[in-house]
Amino acid sequence: MDLEAVQQRVDDYIGQFKEGYFHPMTLVVRLSEELGELAREINHSYGEKPKKKEEGEGSIALELGDLLFVITCLANRLEIDLNEAFAAVMNKFEIRDKDRWTRKDDSTTDV
Repeated sequence: MDLEAVQQRVDDYIGQFKEGYFHPMTLVVRLSEELGELAREINHSYGEKPKKKEEGEGSIALELGDLLFVITCLANRLEIDLNEAFAAVMNKFEIRDKDRWTRKDDSTTDV
């Protein structure tokens, strides 16, 4: 599914409800909340803080999905095309950072 389809699917879902999209500030707060939940799962899986025995199994993938949903809601609410936004940011990275990292195919070494 491409980003246009993702945005349309979220819009179709939200469109069922009278409330519609939350205010942009509320969506940013929700984004922060979801990021915290992702951080918690990452910490439990890769960090030094194990889960308590009574805590249920979490999912990093689902937390990433939650973030994608809220980001899509925010983009839709602000009428931002995520395909265009993603293309612009990739162009920025591909130009600005094109020589920042060591490429896998770079056979030169510093002597």
